[in-house]
Amino acid sequence: MDRPHPSRLLAASLLFSPLCADAALDWPQFRGPDANGVSPAKNLPLEWSPTKGVAWSVEIPGKGWSSPVLSEGKIYLTSAVGDAAGEVGLHALCLEQSTGALLWDKEVFRPEPGDASAMHRKNTAASPTPIVAGGKVYVHFGHMGTAALDLQGTVLWRQTSLKYKPVHGTGGSPLLLGDSLIFGADGQKDPFIAALDARTGEVRWQKARNTAAKKQFSFSTPAAIQVGGVQQVISPYSGFVAAYNPADGAELWKVAYGEGYSVVPRPVYAHGLLYLSSGFDSAALYAIRPEGAAGDASATAVAWTLKKGAPHTPSVVVVGANLFCVSDAGIASCVDALTGEVHWSERLAGNFSASPVAARERVYFLNEAGVTSVVKAAPKFELLATNDLGERTLASAAPAEGALFIRGETHLFKLVP
Repeated sequence: MDRPHPSRLLAASLLFSPLCADAALDWPQFRGPDANGVSPAKNLPLEWSPTKGVAWSVEIPGKGWSSPVLSEGKIYLTSAVGDAAGEVGLHALCLEQSTGALLWDKEVFRPEPGDASAMHRKNTAASPTPIVAGGKVYVHFGHMGTAALDLQGTVLWRQTSLKYKPVHGTGGSPLLLGDSLIFGADGQKDPFIAALDARTGEVRWQKARNTAAKKQFSFSTPAAIQVGGVQQVISPYSGFVAAYNPADGAELWKVAYGEGYSVVPRPVYAHGLLYLSSGFDSAALYAIRPEGAAGDASATAVAWTLKKGAPHTPSVVVVGANLFCVSDAGIASCVDALTGEVHWSERLAGNFSASPVAARERVYFLNEAGVTSVVKAAPKFELLATNDLGERTLASAAPAEGALFIRGETHLFKLVP
């Protein structure tokens, strides 16, 4: 079968972005403006340590693994802040990008203690990443609520009507598409995907997942793509990945992957293919052709799969014709994005949860101990640097022009060349 040239496919895939990228160097949501982990930023740091290349570090109150997002010189985070009585307040924070100064700290929700305490050891009550767009900050705490604030920290609306019982807490971030805020609510039973009106917080639609998987909980962040002029919301889940109509939540197509559950990675769209992982217990990396897919497309839409080195938690990143990924156990791979051919597979130190970031022919792989391996974005393996920040982290890094922001367990760091 004749294939369109990869450059044409990539150009077509970039025509549609869920966020308006007026400020191309902002990082306004999980995995950046195009939700793919790729940044055009220049002059990012290559080497650092706790005593080298740190422009500033500031202590962040509470606990949270939401990744930092950047917009117009500001940094936005969420955090779960405990008090002496054992209760937790769910906070939104804004810091100055140049100095790290805390500009505002707003408690958005104070859930029942039981709602915030049932967490996996690698999770927190503030793990989903905020979105900044259109003069608003959207924060999501899964079963504990979703809210919008203005850029001064005033709460505009709160939504707490979508209740479900989570397993291990919450983790998936929302997708902002037009004026809809879309997210999965994939808990212990009766899982669903829902859309809120981003202007008011009112529920626009709610659709059951209808999966046959035995374990029904997952944590993936939806992605938005455009296929044949039609917008689709892509949401991996336990047992299958599905495309939904963003207007009403109608299922457009799905691809099944057996009993895969606890799905975490956000899908990436490039070269006309969707790249995603099937989750636990045995992950496989899938490349799926959404064009022409309809109904159950499990037998027709899969372009290739890869099991060795497939991630359970980190998302993948595509740079040119190559896909880069890292397994939770630290097996990093470079794969031909169109064919699935493995160019190289190398072990990096440590275990991984954060998603890699690519910028200027480099891929930054950040492990759970706070060590970043910087690898050349090329089909031949070349380790450029290994940098130990000295603080545990599960959050994904945020690049900016001349800087890299990393959230540790207790501090936020700005790293510079």
